[in-house]
Amino acid sequence: MLCFLKGMAFVPFLLVTWSSAAFIISYVIAVLFGHVNPFLPYISDTGTTPPESGIFGFMINFSAFLGAATMYTRYKIVEKQNQTSYFSSPIFNLVSLVLGLVGCIGMGIVANFQELTVPVVHDGGALLAFVCGVMYTLLQSVISYKSCPQWNRPSTCHIRMAISAVSCAAVIPMIACASLISITKLEWNPNEKDYMYHVVSAICEWTVAFGFIFYFLTFIQDFQNVTLKISTEINDF
Repeated sequence: MLCFLKGMAFVPFLLVTWSSAAFIISYVIAVLFGHVNPFLPYISDTGTTPPESGIFGFMINFSAFLGAATMYTRYKIVEKQNQTSYFSSPIFNLVSLVLGLVGCIGMGIVANFQELTVPVVHDGGALLAFVCGVMYTLLQSVISYKSCPQWNRPSTCHIRMAISAVSCAAVIPMIACASLISITKLEWNPNEKDYMYHVVSAICEWTVAFGFIFYFLTFIQDFQNVTLKISTEINDF
């Protein structure tokens, strides 16, 4: 295994690579089959029609699982650090974990309910995933600053906050423009009245999605010093 993946670093690394592959593979297949316009489809558009829908659903479900595993491990890391050298109220860490897990549930909803089949459920899941995800990154960025410089480098804190700020700035117009679109469809014509809303919303959606990916990349160094220990106890009767 690569040296930088020592400890539990493989967990966020696998999350990042798997999620990136999920977006890219679904997009390529959807474009090759002519199911979506190559120019700025929604992420969900690339996972709506077979065969890419099956690949998208499977890969995003696993991404949600990896996301939950990464967030829980991060929670335990911060908890241990805070016990060693108190720097923040444990409630921030707990709230951050809950928001992250809710976001992962939203990802599962997105993966299993296609936007053209059950749009209300799908859009609700997407809203949970993006909003809770952004709030998770913001809280984790604040926690990182509070634990600096003992547990985090200033540069890492700045990068995390920058990604969080960009994601937060993008998620607002994403939701606003998406709510102004009057119809759910896969192919758009530039002459249609809602086309600009679609373009702005799609740009923001991809920005937030890859913002999450780059954010979890910053966890790799923190996870390098963490090991998984499984203890077994044998009770005598």
